[in-house]
Amino acid sequence: MGGTAQAFQTGCGQIGRAAYAEQPGVSRGRVVPESDSPTRTPFQRDRDRIVHSAAFRRLKHKTQVFVPYEGDHFRTRLTHTIEVSQIARALARAFRLDEDLTEAVALVHDFGHTPFGHAGERALDRRMQAYGGFEHNAQSLRIVTTLESRYADFDGLNLAFETLEGLVKHNGPLTGPNAAKSHPVPRPILDFDASFPLGLDRFADLEAQCAAISDDIAYNTHDLDDGLRAGLINLCDIEELDLAGSIFRDVRERYPGLDHSRTVHEIMRRHITRLVEDVIGTTNAELERAAPQSADAVRDAGRQLVRFSETMERAVTQTRHFLFRKVYRCESVMRVMCEAERVVEALFDRFVERPELMPRDWALGVGDLADDKLARRIADYLSGMTDTYAIAEYQRLFDAVPQLR
Repeated sequence: MGGTAQAFQTGCGQIGRAAYAEQPGVSRGRVVPESDSPTRTPFQRDRDRIVHSAAFRRLKHKTQVFVPYEGDHFRTRLTHTIEVSQIARALARAFRLDEDLTEAVALVHDFGHTPFGHAGERALDRRMQAYGGFEHNAQSLRIVTTLESRYADFDGLNLAFETLEGLVKHNGPLTGPNAAKSHPVPRPILDFDASFPLGLDRFADLEAQCAAISDDIAYNTHDLDDGLRAGLINLCDIEELDLAGSIFRDVRERYPGLDHSRTVHEIMRRHITRLVEDVIGTTNAELERAAPQSADAVRDAGRQLVRFSETMERAVTQTRHFLFRKVYRCESVMRVMCEAERVVEALFDRFVERPELMPRDWALGVGDLADDKLARRIADYLSGMTDTYAIAEYQRLFDAVPQLR
């Protein structure tokens, strides 16, 4: 890194990073080499590119759990992402990591999500089975390396190695003995790794691990919040939960006359605090045992170092199962999600039949594409849609309004 940038980072950047944190002055670089910035570290530049991207803006109108028709006070992918980044940055500060890199990974982690959340992903994955399937994390990588077309010198955002690694591996290695064996590595990730190796058999750095566990903290809390506000669960329901139930009893005892809205908020803010404090205490103990002296030592530690205690992990798992039963798989949500899947499948099928119906930039040259290339282009187009745009496209192509209520 050049002298001017180095001086700026020393004088104005984050002070006191731990030895096991990523050091921006020795970043492993980008696919397309760029000169140093005199005012920003590589990870600050990545964060800024992510925030200014079209994919980031589209998160505003993408479903988290509830589609837009159901009210504008529920979380969207954008508000979820902002909550994740806030929690992740707090953890990074506690462990003396690079906060900008942590924030960048948190902000980009959901770029590949389709319209209508996991319902859209399921629909696209079914239609793409013959062509390598569809997976939102792999799609996030495609967006930041290929599909964003803003810069004169390269496709995508040309993010640093550390940000790309965190995006791909924040939940752990994808290959090797420590990989989760339930799913094969998506083809887009393998293809990119062949030209720009990301070390798929190693763990990610602590910055990415903080982003990953912050995602768990955020959705375990705010999906409870949204479920309560939607009337799918009641306060008495959460008493069966070890974590939320104990917090509810504490709040009720301390504030016996508190109204429902403030009670819910008080529970949720304490829910996040307890989870964060548990991660900090548990991870500090893990770091003391492992004593990593570099980010590479973290990658080779053989396990995720940023984690919940065993007791809290059981509580988080219990909450996740509760949410599946009471919220994600309840009849009213499932009815809407089944209709959303049908909408996405219908759009995919229509564009396969008549790809020229896509907008001009997407339809350009489709007549010369092999079936797999055409299917991937359609998946790229559909996955980038917001909920509202997908509904509008469905109305345009089928002269019908999907029943997403």
